[in-house]
Amino acid sequence: MADLFADFAPPPQDTPTGGPLADRLRPAALPEVVGQDHLTGPDGAIGRMVAAGKLSSMILWGPPGTGKTTIARLLADAVGLRYAQISAVFSGVADLKKVFAEARDHGRIGKRTLLFVDEIHRFNRAQQDGFLPYVEDGTVTLVGATTENPSFELNAALLSRAQVLILHRLDAVALNELLARAEAVEDRPLPLTDAARAALVASADGDGRFLLNQAETLFSIQLPEPLDPAGLSALLQRRVAVYDKDREGHYNLISALHKSLRGSDPQAALYYMARMLTAGEEPLYVLRRLTRFASEDIGLADPQALVQCLAARDAYEFLGSPEGELAIVQACLYLATAPKSNAAYKAQKAAFKTARETGSLMPPPSILNAPTRLMKDIGYGKGYAYDHDAADGFSGADYWPEEMTAQRFYEPTGRGFEQRIAERMAWWDERRQTS
Repeated sequence: MADLFADFAPPPQDTPTGGPLADRLRPAALPEVVGQDHLTGPDGAIGRMVAAGKLSSMILWGPPGTGKTTIARLLADAVGLRYAQISAVFSGVADLKKVFAEARDHGRIGKRTLLFVDEIHRFNRAQQDGFLPYVEDGTVTLVGATTENPSFELNAALLSRAQVLILHRLDAVALNELLARAEAVEDRPLPLTDAARAALVASADGDGRFLLNQAETLFSIQLPEPLDPAGLSALLQRRVAVYDKDREGHYNLISALHKSLRGSDPQAALYYMARMLTAGEEPLYVLRRLTRFASEDIGLADPQALVQCLAARDAYEFLGSPEGELAIVQACLYLATAPKSNAAYKAQKAAFKTARETGSLMPPPSILNAPTRLMKDIGYGKGYAYDHDAADGFSGADYWPEEMTAQRFYEPTGRGFEQRIAERMAWWDERRQTS
């Protein structure tokens, strides 16, 4: 994980002039950290802890390049703690034991330790439990960093002993501030037009470290004139969107897609679907979610919605990428603009609940088949009203078990095709009451 101004050791007092740009711009105090004023400012959680001179253990949760490692280092300096750092990617049980032993030794001479654990979510559950006694007895003040949702990736016991603080993606203001600092250190402007500068900031996707690395590349080459956006794109490798298909980003985007569809916003729905597909999501997964949506949120308000999704699947499997992706777009737009109803979804849940509660009640004998003489003799099929023989093709018979009253699971809305269904059901209900 690349964090803003991060490396594997405390920064030297004097960074060489020719060192990496990110190192030369490393903040020397918390107020210099950009984009996280909600935490580091006077009214933020970190600002208040520093003002009080006492830190509690914390988990810093945020995207790459937002300053987690930098904040941890500056926190240690701000309250006079010894700083130690490990990475869950490269450390095992032996490394943890060594860190805790050193922290205990320093504690005996009155020097407490701030232990920064990078990518703490990569430790397994047993290893996370190993932190608990050392956090509880004050051997270390734990500061963990993670890009993943702590609710899913960290033990509840560890979370109960640490405050979760959320770092924001760096916005355009914060990223432009970093570029201005870089230009001040280099004593020259970036060789970019205004439009290209905006494109560079957008390409960083909120990651300050990435932005500074790209800026360093631009400062290192001689250009006859400032680059426009096309020239910048040709020079710098395009950044791939941050998207882990089995992590929170995956679930956030599919949730956003589903809710945009439900809210009948085809533009937003298309945007979130494009985010997923351009980041490498499996198209068939997107199609599966669209198909589920067709039944859950549209249902019989537009029975063609499910047909469109299945047709899109067939078209994609026939054409492949990229041609077949247009069929997925068509299905997405159809769902977003279709009338909405969750009546079928609610009916399913209600019917399944009643089925579980009523057990194995027998249907009324009149609607049971009687393939044998014995079954006929005991009343199976007796009195069955064949609907096609009735006026208007409707007999009005009672099909419910004798031990229970008729239930009403499906309540069609007045939207789309369900309006016609509702009218038909109302007519049938009236006939049943008079039959």
